[in-house]
Amino acid sequence: MLDLFGADTAPTKRTNDRPEAAALAEVLKALRTHPAVAWAERQNSGAVRVGGRFVRFGWVGCPDVLGQLKDGRLLGVEVKAAKGRTSPEQVAFLERIRVAGGVAFVARDLRDVLRELGPL
Repeated sequence: MLDLFGADTAPTKRTNDRPEAAALAEVLKALRTHPAVAWAERQNSGAVRVGGRFVRFGWVGCPDVLGQLKDGRLLGVEVKAAKGRTSPEQVAFLERIRVAGGVAFVARDLRDVLRELGPL
């Protein structure tokens, strides 16, 4: 389709440059409103250079979201975009939570939260 000046005005396909960020926002909203969840917070991990020092925060494999269920169990949720893959360290950490009696899973959207924790 051309405008009055001959320029192409075909709508461009909109893409999400940060699909994991969108998934994280949806999963966090679902967790924070779920009746079984006492609290859920985003966990940041990584490293930064501060002055001459290298400072790490978080730990390898830590899930994107840590929380607590109202029954006292630890909650760990690794959030991935539709095509995202968990690292071996993330898989191992989720398993550590499960073995200790907590609830841990990978979530790509609201449906995964509902499948693991039940309906809202």
